[in-house]
Amino acid sequence: MQLYCESLTHYQRLKTREVKIGDLLLGNFHPIRVQTMTTTDTMDTMATVEQSIRCIEAGSELIRITAPSKKEAENLLPIKIELRRRGYKTPLVADIHFTPNAAEIAARIVEKVRVNPGNYVDKKKFELIEYTDADYAEEIDRITERFTPLVKICKEYGTAMRIGTNHGSLSDRIMSRYGDTPVGMVESAMEFLRVARGEAYHNIVLSMKSSNPQVMVQAYRLLVKTMYDEFGECYPLHLGVTEAGDGEDGRIKSATGIGALLEDGIGDTIRVSLTEDPEFEIPVCRDLVNRYDAAGMKPGTGNNNDREILPVPAESRLPYSPFEYKRRETFAIDNIGGKQVPVVIADISKIEKILPAHLQSVGYTYDETTDKWNISDAAADYIFTGHQLPGFSLPGTLKVIVYPDAWQSAKDKTKYFPIFSDSGFADAELKSTELNFVMIDCDNNAVVNDFAVLGAVNDPSVVICLSSTNTNAMQSVRRMFTELMNRKIKNPVVLITDSSHQTPDEHLIQFAAETGPLFLDGMGDGICLGYSSKAKMESTAVSGRTYLGVRDIYQFSNNTAFSILQATRTRISKTEYISCPSCGRTLFDLQETTAKIRAVTNHLKGVKIAIMGCIVNGPGEMADADFGYVGSGPGKITLYKGKEVVKRNVNSEVAVEELVNLIKESDAWVDV
Repeated sequence: MQLYCESLTHYQRLKTREVKIGDLLLGNFHPIRVQTMTTTDTMDTMATVEQSIRCIEAGSELIRITAPSKKEAENLLPIKIELRRRGYKTPLVADIHFTPNAAEIAARIVEKVRVNPGNYVDKKKFELIEYTDADYAEEIDRITERFTPLVKICKEYGTAMRIGTNHGSLSDRIMSRYGDTPVGMVESAMEFLRVARGEAYHNIVLSMKSSNPQVMVQAYRLLVKTMYDEFGECYPLHLGVTEAGDGEDGRIKSATGIGALLEDGIGDTIRVSLTEDPEFEIPVCRDLVNRYDAAGMKPGTGNNNDREILPVPAESRLPYSPFEYKRRETFAIDNIGGKQVPVVIADISKIEKILPAHLQSVGYTYDETTDKWNISDAAADYIFTGHQLPGFSLPGTLKVIVYPDAWQSAKDKTKYFPIFSDSGFADAELKSTELNFVMIDCDNNAVVNDFAVLGAVNDPSVVICLSSTNTNAMQSVRRMFTELMNRKIKNPVVLITDSSHQTPDEHLIQFAAETGPLFLDGMGDGICLGYSSKAKMESTAVSGRTYLGVRDIYQFSNNTAFSILQATRTRISKTEYISCPSCGRTLFDLQETTAKIRAVTNHLKGVKIAIMGCIVNGPGEMADADFGYVGSGPGKITLYKGKEVVKRNVNSEVAVEELVNLIKESDAWVDV
């Protein structure tokens, strides 16, 4: 095995143990399963049944239902009976957090239970406690004593289990020894897994969820390596980004984190956690999974003969750590590379005649009355126009990339810059003294073997643009990055990805899955998203927004580029919302409240606001949020600044206003 997966150069599923969940088989090269979680009150039997049916008919292969106490756990039985009476045999999963007794009841009823090692035995009070080795060993004995009964019940009843670590709910004990790190997340799960293995119980799935895709991806990779190092095998993995949010941002955040792992063959089941009705999560899951299940996997082999296998430097020469974030070292050319945030390039070259109105779709609005340009936070840094030289005055901050012939005829060489093919740059007599873009097709092995032919290596004017049309496009581009790093080539790099899909969700997923993993690993100084000649943008709604028409297509790709950079924490351009999906524990209308909060705070660039339905997804799950809005009881909200309670039991009717006041008092507010 490579460092954390079977292959770094092509798609190959990671071999995992086979787990049986009712009649459903998971892991061991079975198809990647999709699932969701109900949002109804578990005590409302019929509402939960009806919503479960909607999810099943949408394609969900597992249905998770919250069971926060013994009464909800007991009510899983009539829910299951009614579903079976109606002919639905989809496995049910009980979601348990603080109540071992509820887990032990549920394990006798449903096909799978999910426990969170951060709060199943331990409690989280945000206290720093010093543990000696002897003290720590005593705590492990306490976990073993409390967790073993559930393991034995699951073994007796044939019930599967998910040991689901969440970044935001690591126990005080784990935090004290390992900190708020992927290492702590992995050890939290491994403690419980060792207990289960001690009882010869193996019907286990694991997860390492975080609202931060960087942390999430690092934790899963480290978990795979840890299991193989300790056990010589890997258990199936459930992938997900917690509290991803709603709309495009939630989809992009999920596709970035989940896609980064799926690209490397990691993951046996996924859930996309959106602040929307659960049945709407399934099409997004399916679009993600289709990229891999449709690839012709043969059970038992882990190989995909349809995907070209390319050589890659031996792992001993891998020039970066996949378990921590460190940006690739580059020199700066103008505003690209070095320590500057990645730039966004908007490809508008397919517009026949570019007018000022077209720039509105990429963040620039022209006001004729004042003869001024208004520039948004999500304004592209460059536009690629191909052979066109726009016949109007451009915004002062905007620069244009054109083909060499157009560049030569441009009067203002400080605003227009040429883009060459690799051989074109080597052969060109005229080049910019300031900035040249050089395209490299990562499908060309000769380029990998001899960069010197480009004449661009470490040229202080050259930004390299990497793209690939390979089926394993992300791996091909990543392989090129390893060559750049191993050869000490420090030119900045722009990632270029074209989508050939049809719907907005499909475009989002391709863009995020092919570029997001590279940014998560510190690779990339810019991004350019476009569409191939086969691509279409159907009139399809994404969370209430319908995209149709030329301008929307360019706005869509521009917004997606900024959202990918935001999701990977490499460029913050807008307010970030950490919003949990509704579940039976939610104490207010999460979708409506999220919309209200977004409406009054979406101009607060860089501020992170968590909107949590209950205390289970409260201060812990908010992770690194600046402010939190958490349900604490019917009609009551608790407001947080960081992880500290500021106001308790605020009436929900005025809670949004009080949140705004808190942001203002904290000097984080700016007027629109």
